[in-house]
Amino acid sequence: MPFPKRLHQFTKEHADAVAALACGLFLFCGWFALHLGFLGWALLLLPIAYVIGGYESAREGLTTLIKEKELDVDLLMIVAALGAAGLGLWRREYYLIIDGAILILIFAISGALEGYAMQRTERSIRSLMSLTQDTARVVRRGNEEVIPIKQLQVGDEIIVKPGELIPTDAVILEGYSTLNQAAITGESLPVEKTVGDEVFAGSLNGYGALKLKLYQPPESSLIQRVIRLVQQAQTETPPSQQFIERFERGYARVIVIAGVLLLILPPFLWNWDWETAIYRALTFLVVASPCALMAAIMPTLLSGIANGARQGILFKNGAQLEMIGKVRAIAFDKTGTITTGLLEVCEVIPTSEYTKDDVLKAAVAVESRSEHPLGLAIVKAAKNLDWQAATEVQAFPGQGIVGIINNQEVIAGKDDFVKKYVANLPKNLIEIATNLELQGKTVVWIAEKRWGDGEKERWGERFHPTIPLPQHQVLGIIAIADTVRSQAAETISRLKKLGIEQIVMLTGDNQQTAESVAQELGVDRVYAELLPEDKLHVIRRLQQEYKTVAMVGDGINDAPALAQASVGIAMGTAGSDVALETADIVLMADRLEKIEVAIRLGKRTQAIVKQNITIALGFIILLLIGNFLGEINLPIGVVGHEGSTVLVTLSGLRLLKN
Repeated sequence: MPFPKRLHQFTKEHADAVAALACGLFLFCGWFALHLGFLGWALLLLPIAYVIGGYESAREGLTTLIKEKELDVDLLMIVAALGAAGLGLWRREYYLIIDGAILILIFAISGALEGYAMQRTERSIRSLMSLTQDTARVVRRGNEEVIPIKQLQVGDEIIVKPGELIPTDAVILEGYSTLNQAAITGESLPVEKTVGDEVFAGSLNGYGALKLKLYQPPESSLIQRVIRLVQQAQTETPPSQQFIERFERGYARVIVIAGVLLLILPPFLWNWDWETAIYRALTFLVVASPCALMAAIMPTLLSGIANGARQGILFKNGAQLEMIGKVRAIAFDKTGTITTGLLEVCEVIPTSEYTKDDVLKAAVAVESRSEHPLGLAIVKAAKNLDWQAATEVQAFPGQGIVGIINNQEVIAGKDDFVKKYVANLPKNLIEIATNLELQGKTVVWIAEKRWGDGEKERWGERFHPTIPLPQHQVLGIIAIADTVRSQAAETISRLKKLGIEQIVMLTGDNQQTAESVAQELGVDRVYAELLPEDKLHVIRRLQQEYKTVAMVGDGINDAPALAQASVGIAMGTAGSDVALETADIVLMADRLEKIEVAIRLGKRTQAIVKQNITIALGFIILLLIGNFLGEINLPIGVVGHEGSTVLVTLSGLRLLKN
């Protein structure tokens, strides 16, 4: 790139810093000329410093005054600087022009530093954007083509080579690899992915080449939804900042009125000379301006949002970052939130004549022909066994399933269904099954009937009294349940230690299952057999009791409660689109322990905002007292005012650290 072009780009990217540097240079030259007695040169150079350093502030201040009919702190700074220059020319005390120029210089430097500080927050947020690919490598008509992401269509097959970013959400058709999903879900360890698994745009592929199939438009991908929500969070102003902005507009008027009174009254009340009164009034305009107060909130909230996004916690706006720190009660949906939402075999209990593998092999032989969720759980549990699929399979909806394997009739189903084939179920298994069902688990009984050579066909011809009737035997039972998330109990315990007063579980499941899960986790209250509107009513009752209530859910049926709650938290990976759109906070990795992280981040945000407001008000009060007592001049007032502004901005950026 040619030097002139590089210079233009540099000055464009660092315009505030360049303006402050040029202002400082002309100020120094003007001061040096005045020191040497070259008044003409000084009066030429110093106005240039005023124009370069104060142009942007004057433009913004006048725009606000003309368009919004409101006074702006930028305009107050310019008025104070010009007032000092005018007073210096009037009294021929030209050092006052230097004071005004110093005011503008420090204001310009402060603006540049604040700009760099805010850019650091924005860079953290914009890093999400860098995770999106512009192009994807697709297979069309047997050839690989590189096309823009926006041209992808549902059904396209995408090739991702080792070390490349996943271009859009898709399902793996071929290949095996480990993916680094840290930028999307906040998970620090790579995740193994193989055929049938879903992958997310922005994940970094490991050592294996993958062929993916696109199942939804690229704009619906998780990372695109995250980017849209983060952009929305940046533009929305939380209630606390709205209050500060309303306060600032009224406060600016008060400053102007108080400045006029300070200009007029002291010469009559305390015999100040007019020059002193004017100088003190101008200094008052500087030190009383609420710049630090204005910077006390938004940098902090934006830093908190960026911190959360880095850890897989997506705050849709700053208001929810503030609100999460005030939560007193949390309601959890059960299925898919406290539990994984996926049925798994948790126990296999054989009779004394058989082994666990015998039970699973018999069960999977018939259940492999079924699409029922219980059957899918059994197939998953038997994936490492060598088994053979049954034939002549017949399913009895809501009851069980029957099939033939190696001349054996295998029955799997409820106890009442199996009783039709087995005269007496083992008493010890009945007792175990009853206890398992009390724990909220579903019990599948497995039995078989052995046939000798030709016996099945001859029994099919009916009456053959000379052939003994084969006996059905119970092989064992299989307990299946929607397993509780491994981190659920620890999360609930830590939330209570954090000061959450009430942990509630809401579910559409039966009371017995809900009570079993709640007892295991240490949940305070359980509301079972709820419809979506029932969950909404429970949240309203909790809000009457605890004011600030969070709701954690993942499904469409949780959407009304998520919307009603003070803070709605959705599980990002497992959550439905409706839940994600309705919620205020999204946990990208479906990790419940991130709720504690979010609450701690909210509390820390509140603490830093309060500290910043205290610092800002403290500086204003001290500077006002010093000005009234005549202990500070205009440059010192500017240093104190702008220093406090930079200080609270940098204080807010502390949240960028984990």
